[in-house]
Amino acid sequence: MKKKAMLLLCGLGLLAAAPANADQARDAILKDYATAAGVTSFSAEAGKTLFQANHTGGKPDTPSCTTCHTTDPRQPGKSRVGKPIEPMAVSANPSRFTDATKVEKWFRRNCTSVLGRECTAEEKGNIIAYLSSL
Repeated sequence: MKKKAMLLLCGLGLLAAAPANADQARDAILKDYATAAGVTSFSAEAGKTLFQANHTGGKPDTPSCTTCHTTDPRQPGKSRVGKPIEPMAVSANPSRFTDATKVEKWFRRNCTSVLGRECTAEEKGNIIAYLSSL
């Protein structure tokens, strides 16, 4: 019985290590955005508002982040052509926002589509704060 308990604890330790590394990568991305924005923290509420709002500056078929990512970011979404999108919420997808290159690529593409411009560093940080709070 002790062997099973020890194996279970070791397995849980390995599982816990992955999110910790993901958190460090996400924290580094947030720190870079904070430096660029000249802020010390981000607002999950402002991120939620931006994520859920309908905007008029971008493409008419993508007026909101929720158009593709759904109103519940813990659920999978679909692109305009029907391609599945993994959940945006960190609680449902712990590897979300851990690769700075991918984060920038998708913010650039999606902000331009929804807002008609790139998101500011503060907006990006607020969105990540919101999606990390779920």
